Amino acid sequence: MKQTILVAPTGYETGVTSICLGLFHALDKQGIKVAFCKPIAQGNDTAKGVEPSVSFIRQIKKLPVPEPITLQQSVQLMAQGKSDDLMELVVDKVNQAGEDADVIIIEGLVPQDDSPFIHKINTSIANSLDSQVVLVAAEGAEKSQQRAQAWVNQLKVTANVYGQSKEANILGFVLNKVGANKQQSKSALPIEVSDNQPIEQNLDLAVFESKVSIACLGAVPYSHQLIAPRLCDLVKHLNCVVLNDAADLNRRINNVSICARTVVNMVDSLKAGALIVTPGDRDDIFLACCSAALSGIPLAGIILTGGYQPAPKLLNMCQNALATGLPVMSVEENTFNTAISLNQLNPHVPVDDLQRMELVMQYVAEHIDVAKLANRIDVKRHIRLSPAAFRHSLISKAAKQKQRIVLPEGDEIRTVEAAIICAQKGIADCILLAEPEKVSMVANSLSLTLPDGVTVMNPASISEQYVAPLMEMRKHKGVTEAQAVEMLEDPVVIGTMMLALEQVDGLVSGAVNTTANTVRPALQLIKTKPESSIVSSIFFMCLPDQVLIYGDCAINPDPTAEQLAEIACQAGDSALAFGIEPKIAMISYSTGSSGHGQDVEKVKLATELAKAKRPDLLIDGPLQYDAASVASVAKSKAPNSPVAGQATVFVFPDLNTGNTTYKAVQRSANVVSIGPMLQGLRKPVNDLSRGALVEDIVYTIALTAIQAQFERSNGQNQTH
Repeated sequence: MKQTILVAPTGYETGVTSICLGLFHALDKQGIKVAFCKPIAQGNDTAKGVEPSVSFIRQIKKLPVPEPITLQQSVQLMAQGKSDDLMELVVDKVNQAGEDADVIIIEGLVPQDDSPFIHKINTSIANSLDSQVVLVAAEGAEKSQQRAQAWVNQLKVTANVYGQSKEANILGFVLNKVGANKQQSKSALPIEVSDNQPIEQNLDLAVFESKVSIACLGAVPYSHQLIAPRLCDLVKHLNCVVLNDAADLNRRINNVSICARTVVNMVDSLKAGALIVTPGDRDDIFLACCSAALSGIPLAGIILTGGYQPAPKLLNMCQNALATGLPVMSVEENTFNTAISLNQLNPHVPVDDLQRMELVMQYVAEHIDVAKLANRIDVKRHIRLSPAAFRHSLISKAAKQKQRIVLPEGDEIRTVEAAIICAQKGIADCILLAEPEKVSMVANSLSLTLPDGVTVMNPASISEQYVAPLMEMRKHKGVTEAQAVEMLEDPVVIGTMMLALEQVDGLVSGAVNTTANTVRPALQLIKTKPESSIVSSIFFMCLPDQVLIYGDCAINPDPTAEQLAEIACQAGDSALAFGIEPKIAMISYSTGSSGHGQDVEKVKLATELAKAKRPDLLIDGPLQYDAASVASVAKSKAPNSPVAGQATVFVFPDLNTGNTTYKAVQRSANVVSIGPMLQGLRKPVNDLSRGALVEDIVYTIALTAIQAQFERSNGQNQTH
C-alpha cells in the first residue's frame, strides 16, 4: 500500500509550498521513490497558468504531475453536498501521480477568507487517502515567547481539526521562518535586521515538542537570501525602463538601499546584491555605482526615480561600467512611491525562477530531521540513486574525511564563493592561490567572510620553494632554473606541484583556464597511475530517475581497443567510488554479432580485454545505446546479456560519439551533468567548464575530495 503524506498549513503565509517541496527533496535524497500531487489548485482558475508547485516538480524533478482540480469546482461540489464525488476525483489524481512511487507527498490548501471549505477539504483528503499529516506553522511575532505560544496554539487547534483521536495520523510538524520578525516574515524583499536573534537560542524544541504532543520534524530558520528576487521580477512589477542593453536582469536583490545622502555617506551601501534606489538627477550617486561596478562589486542594479535619466554624454562615459552587466533602470514615480511599490512585490517564487526554488528545496531539506521522518514512515526504500541522492552522497562522502583541495584560480569570483560554501558545509579545506588583498576584495564584494576552512596563499611568495623540486621532476627534459621559475609564474603549475609533493590532496581548475592548461601540468608532474596508460574522463549524467556515467566524453579522440578497455575499467572503479553499481556497456552502432566493420571489431576486442582484465566487473558489448538502456529492447536484442537494459556506465567508442551524445542528452532532456572528472592520474586533478556555476564548482570540489579519499584508501590497502 502506497503511503501518502498530506502537508497542511496551520494558517496564512506559512510557506507550505516550500516545506512541501523540501520534504519531497529530503525523501528523494534518501533514495526513496517519491511522487508529488497537488490534487486541488489553490487559485480559482488554473487556465491562467499552472500551479507553482506542480510546475516546479515538473521542471526540477522531471516528474509527470497531473493537472489539479480547480478550487472553484471543488467548492461547488462541497456546497452541493457532493464531497464524495470530489474525493473520488482527488483519489484519481493522487493515483495518477504515484503509480510507481513508494511515498506520495500531497500539498494541501492554504486557508482563504472567501473559501470557508478549505479546512474541510484538507481533512477530507487526509481521511479519504488515510494520509499521515505534516503540519506547517510559521509565526512573525516580535518576541520569541509570544511566537512560541502562537505556534503551540496553531498546532493544537489544527491537530484537533484533523482529529486528535487519530493522533497516529499526525506524522509531525515543521516550524518555518524560524527567527523572523513581523517585518521580515511579511516582506517580499530581503530585509536584514541587525538585532534579530535566531529563535533556536530562545526555544527548546524538545520542550516545545512536548507541549504540543506532536513530533517536531524540523525547524527551518528564516533566511533573507532565499527570498531574493531577480531584477527581471522587479522590472515587471515596477514597469521600469531599462536604460542599457547589456543589463543582467537575472541578478538577485539581496537588499534595498534608498540613497539620497552624499556619496561619502552612502558608500557602505555599495555591496554585492544591493539595489540602489535614488532620484534620477543624482548623477553623483549614479557615478559612484558605476565606479563600484568597475571595482568588481556586482550590484543588483540602480533604479533612477522621478522620470529623470542620465544625460547621453554621462551614459557614454560610463559604458565600461555598464558593460559589466550593471542594470540601470528608470521609473516615473518619485522615490517615496517607488519605495512603497517595492514593498508590494509578490514574495512568492515565480514559476520560472527554478534556481531560487532549488535553493529553497535544498535549504528546507537540510533542516528536516530525516532520521525521525524515516522512522515514522514505514517504507521499504527503492534501490536507486536519484540525482538528489547522488548530490547528497557527494557532500556526505566528502565531509566524512575532509581533504585539502587547491584552487589555482583563487581570486576568481565563483571560485571564492564555492570555497566558502565548501568550508561552511564541511566538504573540503580549500586553498586559494591568489593575492590575499584580491581575495578579500572579492569576498567583500559578495558580502561574505572567509571562514577558517579557507586558506589564501600568495603564489608569488611561495613559488621559490618549488623551483628545485620542479627541476628534479623535469630533469629528463633538461628544464633549467630560469625555465622552472617561468613555469611557476602560473598558479596552476604551483598547485600541481603542491599536489605532487602531497601538500594537498587534489586540484580543481578551469573556471578561467583552458582544459589544456589544467591537464598539461598534471600529465607532466603528477603522471598516470602505474596500471594506467592513459588519462580519461567521465560525466555523471543526472537523469530524472537515476545517475548514469558516460565516458570518455572529453579527452581521448580515438582510443585503441586496449585504451577503450582501460577506460571501461577506470569508469567501473569510479562508479564504485561514488556508490553506483557498475554495469558497463561498451557502446557501438551494432549489438552483439549483428554488425561488422572496423569500429565494431574495436569494441568487441575492447570488451574481451576489459573482461579479462577485470572479471569482477559486469561488462558487456558491443551494445547499441537503446539495447543498453531500455529493458524491452534488451529482451529482443541481447536477451542473455547481464548488462543490457540496465547499464549504469556507458563507454563510447570515440570522443566524437561520446561528446555528441552527452551534449545531446544534456541539452535535449535538460539533464544536469557533473564533470568532466579525470581518471587515471596518480592524484586527482579535475577540470571545470569556463561557464561553470558556483554549484558546479562545489560539486567538482566534492568529487575531487572523494577521489582523493578513494586513492588514499587503495594506497593503504596495497601497502598492507
